[in-house]
Amino acid sequence: MFKNTFHQSGFLSLYYSLGSKPLQLWQTHEGKDDGGVIHDVVDPQIQSKCLEIASENISSCFISCPALNSRTLGIRLPYVNLVVKNLNKYFSFEVEVMDDKDTVRRFRISNFQEETRCQSFICTLPLRMEEDWNIIQVNLADLTKVAYGTLYAETRRITVNGSCRLRVLFFADNAYSQEQLPPELRLFIPNRERK
Repeated sequence: MFKNTFHQSGFLSLYYSLGSKPLQLWQTHEGKDDGGVIHDVVDPQIQSKCLEIASENISSCFISCPALNSRTLGIRLPYVNLVVKNLNKYFSFEVEVMDDKDTVRRFRISNFQEETRCQSFICTLPLRMEEDWNIIQVNLADLTKVAYGTLYAETRRITVNGSCRLRVLFFADNAYSQEQLPPELRLFIPNRERK
């Protein structure tokens, strides 16, 4: 999808909850047989619309990009960023990458995994989430080098499994602080009490 983009730098947003068609690039699987739902909600804490992905069975309720299984993203920006709300249920996301050896590898990151496990083609990683809203930033270049001993080339696919509320998902060329991000990519919580 983005492989032939001449110069990939800065930010590339794949999901923004306030966009006109936020799921345009995504395929959705609600897993209705397992009580799964994927729908827009207004979160009272951020006082804004976000996408709720919720199910007791995370493997059957998810969104995946690109929408067509025959396509790949071709994103070369190494930092994936998600702004998600912890719903105190199981949550995971998976990033499929290609390395410099043209080998497809996967990283599955979840809040129920207790230790890192690396095999030839998949690495599972634990995720510690704070209460309420979380900013998750993953350096895919570093992970690929440490887990597989190869160099990150591109991201082919990303999948977000329930249960969470998703505000934004984007790729970046570097690690950026909240102050350095464009307003639409930041997490803003109105009337947040300062401690």
